[in-house]
Amino acid sequence: MAYTSPASATGTDLQGYPEFVEVTMQEWKVPGVAVAIVKDDEIVFAQGFGKRDLAENLEVTPQTVFAIASCSKAFTTMALAILVDEGKLSWDEPVRNYFPALKLCDPTISRLVTLRDLLCHRTGIPGYDLVTLHSLMTRKELVERLQYFELNKGFRTTWQYNNAMYSLAGYLIEVVTGQTWEAFVQQRILSPLGMTNTYSSVRDMQQMADFALPYKLIQDELQRTDFYTREDAIGPAGSMSSNVLDMSKWLRCLLNKGKHSEGTLVSEEQFRELTSPQMVMSAFPHNLPKYPEEFYYSYALGWWTTCYRGHKLVQHSGGINGFSCLTTFLPDDNIGLVVLTNRQAHLVPVHGIFTYSAVDRLLQLEKVPWNERTRQSYDKLREQEAKSQQESLAARVPDAPLSHPLSAYAGQFEHPGGGTFTIVQDDDTLKGWHNDLEYTFQHLHYDVFLVFLEHYNLYLKGSFVTNLNGDIESFVLPLEPAAKPFVFTRLVVEAPAASL
Repeated sequence: MAYTSPASATGTDLQGYPEFVEVTMQEWKVPGVAVAIVKDDEIVFAQGFGKRDLAENLEVTPQTVFAIASCSKAFTTMALAILVDEGKLSWDEPVRNYFPALKLCDPTISRLVTLRDLLCHRTGIPGYDLVTLHSLMTRKELVERLQYFELNKGFRTTWQYNNAMYSLAGYLIEVVTGQTWEAFVQQRILSPLGMTNTYSSVRDMQQMADFALPYKLIQDELQRTDFYTREDAIGPAGSMSSNVLDMSKWLRCLLNKGKHSEGTLVSEEQFRELTSPQMVMSAFPHNLPKYPEEFYYSYALGWWTTCYRGHKLVQHSGGINGFSCLTTFLPDDNIGLVVLTNRQAHLVPVHGIFTYSAVDRLLQLEKVPWNERTRQSYDKLREQEAKSQQESLAARVPDAPLSHPLSAYAGQFEHPGGGTFTIVQDDDTLKGWHNDLEYTFQHLHYDVFLVFLEHYNLYLKGSFVTNLNGDIESFVLPLEPAAKPFVFTRLVVEAPAASL
C-alpha cells in the first residue's frame, strides 16, 4: 500500500526507488520494510514492502507498527528540553541538584555529572548492555544499581554509548514532574503531534491490529524471534514503537525546529541544543567503515550529526529484538526519512542502504553503491567472527580437566549491579541464565569455559574461582568487554538448624 505523493517532482526523483527497496530487502533477507519521506513539510512518500507476518502472509503497510528501539532516545531528550524551557531542569547543573540520591561508582562524578553528560555518553562508564538491556529490575532499581558499574575511561574524555544513562535521564523526568517518562512523553509530545499510533512499549504495540512480528537471522536463515520485554527498566533508551505515518509527523516537527501545526514543543534555542554536536564519536555508529562522502560523526543529545556529501545530516538508528530502524533528517534541505524493518541487524545494519539511496535521489546526486559497500563489510565481518570463534577454541590447554565434579559449579551467583546468574548442570555440561538470557557452556581447560550467548551470537570466556577451602566461590564473566569482568559471588544457602 503506497501513499500518493503530492509532489510530482519528488516522484521523479524517487523513480525506481520502490523497486530498489524490494530487490535489496530480498537480497538481505529482510521480511518487511516501511519507508516514509518528508520534504518541504509534506509527506511525499510512504510505503510498506514485504511481510509483517510471514506465517500469515500479512503485508506491511504505512500503518504497520514497528519497534523503533533507540530512536526513542530523541523523544526522551525532547521531553527533557521541554523541562529545560520551563526552568525545571538545566543541561549543565549537576543532576544531584534535582536528584540528591544519585550515586555512581565514583563520588566526584556523582557530584559533578550533568544531564548533558548523561545524554551525550561521556560519563566514563561503558554500556554494560548485556546487563541493562535485559534487566529484570524496575527503572528505579536500575538507577540505584548504577553505582556498581565501573568506569573504564576518564570523565568527559571519551564517547561511550550507554543506554542506562538514558534510563537515569528518563527517571529524572519522574523525579522532577511526578509523571512517569511514559506519561510525560505521551502528554507533551505524542498527543500534541497527533501521533496516535506511537506507543511507549513494544508490549502496547501488540494490542494493535497492524503490527510487525520480529525476525532475525540464525545461521543465515530467517527465523521468528521473541519481542523485547524488558522495557520497564530501559524504556527511555529504547522501548517505543510507531509507524512511518506517525514518524512523519515527528519528522515534520523536527524540520520545523520544534514547531507543529498546533503550537511549539520547544524553543529554537533548546532545539539547537538537541541537534548540535556535543561529543566526537570515538567509535563509528555502525560497523561500516567511514567513506569519503561522510564527515566525522559527533553525538548531540539523542542524535548524532555529520555531513553527507556537503549536506548537514542528523540521525539516529535503533536495534532491538527482531527490529532495526533509522530516522534521518537534513535540516538545510528540508528532507526527513524514516526506515523501519522487522529484521534484527546482523553484523551490519541494512537500514542505511535504503536511507542513503533515497537521500542520493532526493539531492539529485550520483548514486553511491551503498549496497555493494555494505555487502563487502558484511563478508569481512563474517570472516572475522568465524576466525575469532576458531581462535577461542584453539586456545584450549590440552589435558587440563576440571578441578571439581561438574555438579559443584551449579548454583546461584550474585553481583550487586548485575543481579543473579543461575547455573545448572545440563547432562555433561552447564547451562546458565542471567536476566532473560540463556547461556550455554563448553569446557575449555581447568575451570574456564567458553560461554555462548545465542541471542547475540556471542562467545565469552568465563572462569570459576575457588576459595581457600577449595570450594567454588565465584563465577567471573566479562559482560562488558570494555571493562573489568563481573565477579558473581556464590549465594550461600544456609543449612537448616539442627533439631534439639
